[in-house]
Amino acid sequence: MKREERYKAVLDYFQQQMPEVDTELEFGSVFQLLVAVILSAQCTDKRINQVTPELFRAFPDAPSMAAAEADEVYEYIKSVSYPNAKARHLVDMARALTERYGGEGPADMDQLLSLPGVGRKTANVIQAVAFGKSTLAVDTHVYRVSHRLGLVAPRDNTPLKVETALMRHIPESLIPRAHHWLLLHGRYVCTSQRPKCAKCGLADVCPKLLDGSKLDKKTAKSCEVS
Repeated sequence: MKREERYKAVLDYFQQQMPEVDTELEFGSVFQLLVAVILSAQCTDKRINQVTPELFRAFPDAPSMAAAEADEVYEYIKSVSYPNAKARHLVDMARALTERYGGEGPADMDQLLSLPGVGRKTANVIQAVAFGKSTLAVDTHVYRVSHRLGLVAPRDNTPLKVETALMRHIPESLIPRAHHWLLLHGRYVCTSQRPKCAKCGLADVCPKLLDGSKLDKKTAKSCEVS
């Protein structure tokens, strides 16, 4: 199967199965989305959604968080991964937002990347979810699924290379949803350990048994069969 055919099959499947899809993070503003995405690094969305209601009640906007100290924020997020570093990033990010942009989250990529704690993946999520831009964030799920489904080449061995390859093949109108499609597929079906191949609607086009596949024969044998 040619790569163009593979993309068409995968995208057609997702459009049929998940025509409307969005982030599972819960938020009420661009600032709160920024906070949630920063917190979600190496942590589950489920955990973040358990933490943010109290956090947002205490610090609903950038100015209120900017006036806090990192140890105050830490008390609300201490159950997430790397809470000390994230507490510092959140306070510094809120202060930068308040000082530079009046507390409003910017839509510009360079401005987003200038904020403490915001990397390319986070900036892409903000642009796509908050502003509807055609950007595609590559996290561990998107990276893994893109390789396993043969959407990218083995030489695409960094998040940026995977992002570039996906952006080149996915129609612009589908790019914001494609991030969520690949992410959710990786989170619930094509999991890192024991992927649920028997329950996967893309099993017919998955190159898992081909030489050089990221999901090699040894791994494929560990897939769930029921």
